[in-house]
Amino acid sequence: MKKIRFGVVGTNNISDWVIAGGRQDERFELVAVCSRTQEKANEFAAKHSIPHTFTSLEEMAKSTLIDAVYIATPNYVHAHQSILCMSHGKHVLCEKPFASNAHEVRQMITAARQYGVVLMEAMISTLNPNFAIVKDHLKDLGTIRRYFASYCQYSSRYDKFKEGIILNAFKPELSNGAVMDIGVYTIYPMVVLFGKPQKVEAQGILLHTGVDGQGAVNFQYEGMNATVLYSKIANSALPTEIEGEAGNLILDKIHITKSVDFIPRQVTGQGQEQANIPHAIGVTVDKSPYYHEMAEFMNLIEQGRQESSVNSWENSLTTIEIMDEIRQQLGVHYPADIN
Repeated sequence: MKKIRFGVVGTNNISDWVIAGGRQDERFELVAVCSRTQEKANEFAAKHSIPHTFTSLEEMAKSTLIDAVYIATPNYVHAHQSILCMSHGKHVLCEKPFASNAHEVRQMITAARQYGVVLMEAMISTLNPNFAIVKDHLKDLGTIRRYFASYCQYSSRYDKFKEGIILNAFKPELSNGAVMDIGVYTIYPMVVLFGKPQKVEAQGILLHTGVDGQGAVNFQYEGMNATVLYSKIANSALPTEIEGEAGNLILDKIHITKSVDFIPRQVTGQGQEQANIPHAIGVTVDKSPYYHEMAEFMNLIEQGRQESSVNSWENSLTTIEIMDEIRQQLGVHYPADIN
């Protein structure tokens, strides 16, 4: 079995989680980390037993030590860093959201084609085994009439924000905000399941820095509606539901689905409906949710395929186009949008 040698760019919590998931796959070998300072690089390398450190991404991208790069830096540099790594022949797994806007995503896709490397957005929810079960059971719902997803999580950084301390999560210059950080988890699965909507109508709450704190978005499809709720300033315990004329699917959480229930519409004689009885159809996932995205990415490298059939370039581009439209309607603008 050939090892796939990884370099990590970014030393935050998400990198810790992705590394833990990657190490559940025997093909994964972590050999380098790149950080802005040598001190942070050394600290992260010591924590994860990484043999090589870099403070220059270009130097790491040029290195013959690595085959692939995982990028977990602020959103506004995703495109530039991904293209730099791809230009040196490195496969790229880039954290969600893929980039600041659709223009940048198109540039990333063009670079992947030009340099013949793998490029994939690190969206964990759509590679979860339970999401595959949802896709397989859509046919049991009959004519589908609605998709509803909610992901509202009060940010640990919001209290600081209210004190006047603005951390990265609420800075428009970093291409941040609720739809980029949280809303993407509700929109990307919708795109994978149902494609591009015909119409987008968004409402939200803007914070004084110019980013959105939360949003509610309605989508129109042929014969069905979709609604998503997302927030970084309030919590929600609402599940995700896909409603059909023959039954419903209930997902406990859209970002990391641990349970899926199918509720058939049961009818007795004379058209009288019985009580709906949920049937658990989900599976117990015994690996890190990040294992599955890492395994998908490494499968692409091994198989010589440039893009995932699930987290495809088209799905990533459609999702960011939708988020561009949502931001336009809400009045959220980033410096990166000028380019």
